[in-house]
Amino acid sequence: MLNENTLSKMKEMNLTGMYEAFKTQQNLHENANMTIDQVVAMLIDAEFDHKQNKRLALRLAIAKLRYPASVEQIDFNANRTLDKNLFLRLTDCNFIKQSENIVITGMTGTGKSYLACAVGHQACLNGYKVLYSNFGKLLTKLKMAKADNSYLREIIKISNFDLLILDDFGLQTMDHSANISLLEILEDRYGNRSTIIASQIPSENWYELFENPTIADACLDRIIHNAYKLNLEGESMRKTIKTSCSKKK
Repeated sequence: MLNENTLSKMKEMNLTGMYEAFKTQQNLHENANMTIDQVVAMLIDAEFDHKQNKRLALRLAIAKLRYPASVEQIDFNANRTLDKNLFLRLTDCNFIKQSENIVITGMTGTGKSYLACAVGHQACLNGYKVLYSNFGKLLTKLKMAKADNSYLREIIKISNFDLLILDDFGLQTMDHSANISLLEILEDRYGNRSTIIASQIPSENWYELFENPTIADACLDRIIHNAYKLNLEGESMRKTIKTSCSKKK
């Protein structure tokens, strides 16, 4: 009866981790030889882990990462000139503490988006708020926000993420409105938050994407000034995977 009352109270207090752990222990009769301190520690650990996992799941859901990528799945042997030491150093997420950026460039299929998502996933694991977005779609969303007067709210929302991942940057030239939107995003984040930009276009050619040279200078200074650069070369990873699968058949 005492156990049932205890379980009922745990459930009512939304202590799901404790509830499941206590119930499991009761069913297995594993707590018979445990001290009170050990039982309390076990229950607190279970609740802590449960809440941590819930928070992580929420952060990942909000991040909307394009790929379920992880550092453990990165193929460092692939012929794409990926600096393994630098990449692994970035996955400790210290660059976020320092409000620094990452620029990932390379031809299509070289794994830019996957690497960006792997870093984003690692940031979520470390408790940071992350947002992934295709750059073109983000500009379209902001353009629509201007029309319904929610633009400022969207800009503020973006500025609150510890890490912003902008994928497929530069696939299209930007008009004046897009230039201003990008500048406002980068201005809010510079020195306060981190940004990862993935692009097929080498960073030295980004200047040509801007309609206004003054805005180009301002944006690129805020992106590249404090950015780590990962330039991926070599054959498309998609082609490599396809060839490998064909050989196995």
